[in-house]
Amino acid sequence: MDALELLDELEDIIDKGASVPFSGRCILDKDELLDVLQEIKLKLPEDLRQAKWIKEERQRILQEAQTEADTLIKNAEDKIIAMVNENEITKKAIVQGNQIIENARQNAQQIADSSYNYADNLLETVEKVVMSSMKDLEQCVNIVRNNRSDMRSNGSIAAQAPADAANVSAE
Repeated sequence: MDALELLDELEDIIDKGASVPFSGRCILDKDELLDVLQEIKLKLPEDLRQAKWIKEERQRILQEAQTEADTLIKNAEDKIIAMVNENEITKKAIVQGNQIIENARQNAQQIADSSYNYADNLLETVEKVVMSSMKDLEQCVNIVRNNRSDMRSNGSIAAQAPADAANVSAE
């Protein structure tokens, strides 16, 4: 399961919690919640590794685009030099070579722009997923803290402790 699926599972656990009448609160299985939270902690580094891979992939794509652009420009320049034999051919070659160079620059720019946009979109998506996961996780932790605090303030935990102590001492 990935982090988002685990967060969905956490949400399901909270939704299925037994309601405490007249309080808007619910009773949750602490161990089950902690298990899911532990799995989320283990999965988040994987999401971060994916973000790093996307960043590295973006660099690789940009490098390839730059190499391709350099090759196109070099080929265009070579073609211009090869065509410099006669005056008329030279004029045509200069015009055609300049067009080729301009087209190559435009293509290189388009490839670079497209690569930047692609990588940026991927990073934006990862950022949204990570931020959403962090917010959801923070909300879950706050709910658990509030439930624990409510249990303590209602005396549920304090009332159980002496009864448990009496059972142990009676044995």
